[in-house]
Amino acid sequence: MSYSPYISVVVPVHNEQEVLEELYTRLTQSLDKLDKPYEIILTNDGSTDKSSEMLQALHERRPDQIRVIEFNGNFGQHMAIMAGFEHVRGQIVITMDADLQNPPEEIGKLVAAMEQGHDVVNTYRQDRQDSLWRLKVSKWHNQIREWMIPKLKMKDEGCMLRAYSRYIVDLMVSTGESSTFIPALALMYAANPTEVGVAHAERSAGTSSYNFYKLIRYNFDLITGFSVFPLQVFTMIGVLISMCSFAFVVFLFLRRLIVGPEVQGVFTLFAIMFFLIGIVLFGLGVVGEYVGRIYEEVRKRPRFVIRRVLEKPEVQVLNNTGT
Repeated sequence: MSYSPYISVVVPVHNEQEVLEELYTRLTQSLDKLDKPYEIILTNDGSTDKSSEMLQALHERRPDQIRVIEFNGNFGQHMAIMAGFEHVRGQIVITMDADLQNPPEEIGKLVAAMEQGHDVVNTYRQDRQDSLWRLKVSKWHNQIREWMIPKLKMKDEGCMLRAYSRYIVDLMVSTGESSTFIPALALMYAANPTEVGVAHAERSAGTSSYNFYKLIRYNFDLITGFSVFPLQVFTMIGVLISMCSFAFVVFLFLRRLIVGPEVQGVFTLFAIMFFLIGIVLFGLGVVGEYVGRIYEEVRKRPRFVIRRVLEKPEVQVLNNTGT
């Protein structure tokens, strides 16, 4: 008889050996209290510590409920979640990080909101346990994102504890995008989204996998994947500079007629030229980000490579006729 879960929890794992045991205990206890059939999909995103061995042991403890996807390398958090999405069986799909900064005990809030008829449940962190610098940067980033992509209504895009209906998950999987930002993509398809506040805790062990470069890439994926605002900005800058340049040429021409030849402004012209060259190079970088995304998509390379999947094989019950 096949096991048919109602709730699927997808958790990306990357070098989380210090927290996996606590994650298993708290997550299974929280889901058991809901008294609904569930499954937990743990995606090992190229961990180099003992996470792989520990995940296999967790699967062996509860083979009916815990499934493990092993990547052949490190493909990133969002691809690890997308791989889980491709294997989910439940009707309510929940994502969360393995670091326990969003307590598994909060999952009940998301399930309750989904059962009220919402198709996407986003969350925002209450009483965040982060440094003042990180809080400020996060606040500024959310403000910039709201300004650049006003159609994405999210209080806190950095909280990965979220819930989606199976229909929304299937739509996201069908896109086949080589890089994306899952919470924003879900909102593009949602008909009745909502937001709930969830608790936030300090990281219990280990270190974050997001370094400064990955944070920059994360924001590039968000902006270039869901808005052409940067291209529009540089179009307007180009128009403005062209008008100012034309006015400046007219000014220099008239000055030449009135004052005569002079060289006193040569260094000013060099400064203006270097400034404009800097803007051009920065604009080319922005265009390059969009071209790079197009390049990645048209190559049609696999978004990730799965080495193995640990799960209990489904056994179908035969009827008396043998069909």
